Order: sequence, then C-alpha cells, then structure tokens
Amino acid sequence: MNEEALKLHKELRGKLEVKSRVSVDSMRALSLAYTPGVADVCRVINENKELVYDYTNKWNYVAVVSDGTAVLGLGDIGPEAGMPVMEGKALLFKEFGNVDAFPLCINVHEPDEIIAFVQALSPTFGGVNLEDISSPKCFYIEQELQRRLDIPIFHDDQHGAAIVATAALRNALKIVGKNMENLKVATVGVGAAGGATIKMLLAAGIRNIVAVDRNGILNKDDPKTLLNEFHRKIVGEINPDNLSGDLAKAIKGADVFIGTSVGGIISAEMIRSMAPGAIVFALANPVPEIMPDLAKEAGAKIVATGRSDFPNQINNVLAFPGIFRGALDVRSREINESMKLAATDALADAVGDDRLSADYILPKAFEPGIARKVAIAVARASLETGSAKLKISPNDIEETVDRGFRRIG
Repeated sequence: MNEEALKLHKELRGKLEVKSRVSVDSMRALSLAYTPGVADVCRVINENKELVYDYTNKWNYVAVVSDGTAVLGLGDIGPEAGMPVMEGKALLFKEFGNVDAFPLCINVHEPDEIIAFVQALSPTFGGVNLEDISSPKCFYIEQELQRRLDIPIFHDDQHGAAIVATAALRNALKIVGKNMENLKVATVGVGAAGGATIKMLLAAGIRNIVAVDRNGILNKDDPKTLLNEFHRKIVGEINPDNLSGDLAKAIKGADVFIGTSVGGIISAEMIRSMAPGAIVFALANPVPEIMPDLAKEAGAKIVATGRSDFPNQINNVLAFPGIFRGALDVRSREINESMKLAATDALADAVGDDRLSADYILPKAFEPGIARKVAIAVARASLETGSAKLKISPNDIEETVDRGFRRIG
C-alpha cells in the first residue's frame, strides 16, 4: 500500500472541485449570470446551436468516461474504484492543457449502452476521452461514437500510448541508424494500447510487424491465435513472413520490441536473439516485460518503459492534453490519423538532435511548452484535413491555441 497516496486522497476527499469564473456578489450580478439575463443567452443559442461554443464553456469541456473494466493494471474493478484514476486524468487535463475535464464513471457495461450514454450527454461537451474500457469493446465504442457525433472522441489507452511510443521510436531510430521501412518489429499484447500501436506503426511506414497475444503469434492461417474481431482485421496487414509460434520466435531477429502486456515475460536470452542495435520498449506497468538493466546487459541499445524512475518514460501525459487543446481550439469534429501523426512528429521534434541520446529519446512531462507544441501541430492538421469547424487562417493557429491555454474564449 502507498500510504502517502492514500493519505493525500483521504485528506483532500478527491482531487477536483468546480470554481466559478463569475463573481456573484450583488443582485445585478445574479440577474446577469442567471435569471432573467440568462434567458436571452438561451434564445440566441436556440436560434443557432453552434453559438453554444461562444456563450458557454462547451468549447473547453471534455468528458472522461469509463465503465471501470480495465483500470490501470488492476483490471475490472468497477466504476467506483475507477474514480480516483478518472479524477487524476481530469487533473492532468487541467494542469497540462488547461482543459476542463469531468470524470464520469458509469455503471453501464454493454457497448451499445455506453454509446447511448455518451451520445445523450454530448451536447454539453466539446470532446470525449474514453478511459479504461476493456478490449475489444473499446474499439467498437470509439468508432461508433465518432461516426455518430461531430465532436472528437479519443480513447487514450489506445492512441495516447501509440502516439508517444511512435514518437519515441522515431528518435530511437536516429541513434541506431535505422529507418522505419526496413524494420522488423515484435509486439506482445494486442489489446487497446498494443492494437493502436500496431496501427500507428503501419501508418508510419513499418510493414514487418509480428504481433503476439495469449495464443501465440497472430497468424492468418491459425484461427486460434485470432481472439477477437480486431485480431482478424489487423492480421491481414502484419506478419508478412507468416510466422507462427511463441514470443521467442517473434522476437528473434527483431530490430524493435514493444510490449503492452504483463511484467517479466521477456528473458535476457530473447533480447540477445534480437538484431544488433536492439530497441526495447517494455511498457507493462508497474513491472515491465523486462527490467531495463537486464535488457541493456543482454545487448539492448535503447530501453524505454512506462515508469518515471527509469530513463525514457513513455507517458500518455505527453500527448493527450495537447491533443485535446488543439482539437478543441479549432472545434475539430474528430481526432483523425493525420492529427495523431502530427502529435507524434511534434513530440519527436521536441527533442533536438543536440540533446538526443540513448537515455533521452522523449521530452519529460514537466518540460515547458510540450503540450503547446502538440496542440499547435494537432490544430494545424485538423485545419488541413477539413475536420475543423472553426475556420481560421493557418497564420492564426498559434494565437488561437495560446488563447485556449490562457482560458480566453
């Protein structure tokens, strides 16, 4: 038990509160902020629903929605036990992106019921962050919500991890002198984070990806390895050599290993079987698939984990606050693949070549300006792909994003 964390949460009785932006200190102030003055604001919005972004805080509201079925490494612990995590997520949205996020932990678990819930509350929010919803239903929920709604829907467990890992890989390749197109990548864990990472790697130009899940290497000719609909879809785009077998077979000769599975499943012998200049991203938390010192002793050139007490932490907080800041500031209808790749490039470029090293392939969470760089890149990509509902000049993107960070509507 982490007694310090328990004490913090109990003493504060939660990490969030709602604060007013208006001082209601007189009858006149009351009449302007509420009745009768607010009625005219309602009439204006009723005539043009898009004006809700101008007259309310919808422009800066994000719903953090979870059913508590895949919380951290704890699994299906339910919505009540998931609340501290969702409060924490909302806290990070505010601290790093100046986004007002609300934790909504729901006792609803069927995919279509979750979709109906989010669809019903969507008039209030400028975006939705799906969180800690189990795989494979998380894929369907996100896709269906984005199809139905014209606000950005983002499952951070999928895309946040994939964006940060791909940015880290881009910089790691500079150090080992390899390129995306010629890599062999072995992955283990094809759930939310692992599946999205595979899709991001494919978008980045990697073609030789060998993915392993509970029943071994995903192989199009072996139905028992394909555990769900996502596996059946993705297998046609990966494993070009049609390999079959276990994790040791997948990792042999690989340039890169990416784990989003469970701790301690990679041996030193497996690392020694990889190609020279091996890159190892062991992202299971709190225990990585292999500890960094053991991986390096076995020959890994670069090692990253999900932990803050080792170099090269792959942490979603580098991505999601800036992604939503940029998407909200141009009123994007979605967070599309171009926007995700733009976020990846912005994160990678945040580490200049003069600072790049085997122990520094990503910026750290508290380095100034990271969320701003990501937000500007995402907003620009939204404009360029036609997803932005707010029509502004590309020259005005930085000023628009900066207003968002300063809370000026």
